[in-house]
Amino acid sequence: MTPPRPSDTRDETPVTELPAAVLSCSLPVIQHRADFLRAAQGRKAGTGGFLLQARARDDGSDITRVGFTASKKIGNAVFRNRAKRRMRALAREVLAAAARPGWDYVLVAKPNATVSRDFALLQDDLRGAISMVHKDRK
Repeated sequence: MTPPRPSDTRDETPVTELPAAVLSCSLPVIQHRADFLRAAQGRKAGTGGFLLQARARDDGSDITRVGFTASKKIGNAVFRNRAKRRMRALAREVLAAAARPGWDYVLVAKPNATVSRDFALLQDDLRGAISMVHKDRK
């Protein structure tokens, strides 16, 4: 059993002393299969490193959500996890600033590309894919 904490010893850490990882802006993650399937029915933009799927939720919420998919075509668990880590880093750096409110985005890893492609090229791919997805349709 844990002993009780004295009431006068509060852990009040100022925001300026938090690590950079905590201060970085992160997007809510899509967790339900139905949301992934709805995003797959939306707009798509293929790039050299991954596939971007996007859709406007039209539920009145301004929250932007992101999801990541890496199937067994990518390779074993080590490669799938590496691909998802790289896509999460892309989402933090590029998608957080360029995404539209109220949209869902899913990044789908490509075999032999997401893991091995230069990260700067992946960033350019994501910027281009976002502009293609949001291009006005006739």
